[in-house]
Amino acid sequence: MTNIILCGGSGTRLWPISRTLMPKQFVKLFDNKSLFQLTVERNNKLCDSLFIVSNSEQYFLALDQIEELTTHNSQLTTHSSRLTTHDSRLTAHYLLEPIARNTAPAIALACMALDLEEIVLVTPSDHLIKDEKEYQKVVQKAKKHASDDKLVTFGITPTFAETGFGYIEAEISAKSSVLSVKKFHEKPDLTTAESYLEANNSQLSTHSSLFLWNSGMFCFKAGVFLEELKLYAPDIYESCLVAFENKKIQHSTLRIQHSHMEAIPNESIDYAVMEKSNIVKVVPSDISWSDVGSFDALSSECSELSAKSYEEDCSNNFYYNSNDRKVIAAIGLEDFIVIDSDDALLIAKKGETQKVKNIVQKLNLDNSPLTTHHSLTYRPWGTYTVLEESNGYKIKRIVVQPGKRLSLQKHFHRSEHWIVVSGTATVIVGDEKRLVRPNESTYIKAGELHRLENEGKIPVVLIEAQVGEYTGEDDIVRIEDDFNRES
Repeated sequence: MTNIILCGGSGTRLWPISRTLMPKQFVKLFDNKSLFQLTVERNNKLCDSLFIVSNSEQYFLALDQIEELTTHNSQLTTHSSRLTTHDSRLTAHYLLEPIARNTAPAIALACMALDLEEIVLVTPSDHLIKDEKEYQKVVQKAKKHASDDKLVTFGITPTFAETGFGYIEAEISAKSSVLSVKKFHEKPDLTTAESYLEANNSQLSTHSSLFLWNSGMFCFKAGVFLEELKLYAPDIYESCLVAFENKKIQHSTLRIQHSHMEAIPNESIDYAVMEKSNIVKVVPSDISWSDVGSFDALSSECSELSAKSYEEDCSNNFYYNSNDRKVIAAIGLEDFIVIDSDDALLIAKKGETQKVKNIVQKLNLDNSPLTTHHSLTYRPWGTYTVLEESNGYKIKRIVVQPGKRLSLQKHFHRSEHWIVVSGTATVIVGDEKRLVRPNESTYIKAGELHRLENEGKIPVVLIEAQVGEYTGEDDIVRIEDDFNRES
């Protein structure tokens, strides 16, 4: 069985913790592990291989975090003989989408790369599941029915009238714990959600339906899903087939071309297939599940994350602080959520945090970089931190990991001054190549080709001072790039 992990989504409802270049699934909130890493660990116990679907930015985050798991987790290393391996470490196949076209195309493209008889377990990368023993049981149930050519989804047993989830209406059966699906329901209003729970709790024999939260997890044969997609959404199937046949392959990574991805209709697996197919089954799942889709959910599921605070006349608050050196002090607050990051502060009443996405929309209208990245930004070659920025200049701290190098590039609107703090950098400026050691520097004029490489065994740390009329990150023209990024 192959675990297809869907890494799309920017987690806007968890802003400012979650940003476009560091979405919630990669933020290390749980014992210094991310939701993505927990997903890999959880499903590695059940599956023979991983197939990760992501965009190019998330691809490098996934690579780094899987590398961390294989370095520090002996269980994953032990299981690596069952997986696609390289240097005795856990690796995975990747499918990179240049633009997001929703879950139906993402799953279809991954299935096209697999044997048609392969059973796949499709999971988002950003869900929290606490009861792993029960999770393993429901996956095995799903796998059995997937072997019988069924499309199986997982319905979470609801614990309250949630309006933020879709619902699956299943036909109650005394003969099987895997149920037939009667209907998929959109996110309901509160009255409707309450009626679903009332029906679940009713002892009246007239109620033949069970209402479950739609988890967005699935299990089926790759070929069975593709046949159902071809039957019910032939436009998606055909455009995915064209995109897949024109893919580019590099090692274990499949890259879909932008023009072909753009031609695929944007549709979820529910709309495209699950709501129409007559071979859909659902496994009721009581697995302590959360999509961690809001700060209300985060605070209720992970109260241990609450930052140290000093309170006076306060009760029932949740605090999160990304900087351990800062102190949170509160007076007279009740039922508040306070999220403090290096560059943004969110204050909200409990029960209102779904509206964070509205704040993100307003920031995007102002073209604010606060929705895109933190002051510390992860890149495929290392990290950079913006230390100071104003009109006409920007100062960064850059860390380049051993064996990595920046793209061969130039800038039209700024010059750069590099000062090495530690490590030894190999620097190309124009036609000149030289080593720059600690306390040495180099200067790059606007328009001049340049590159920095770390050929050593320790990280290179440098301070970069940019000066020019524009210092935005999009003033980069890449001539050559190890990571196949576009200019």
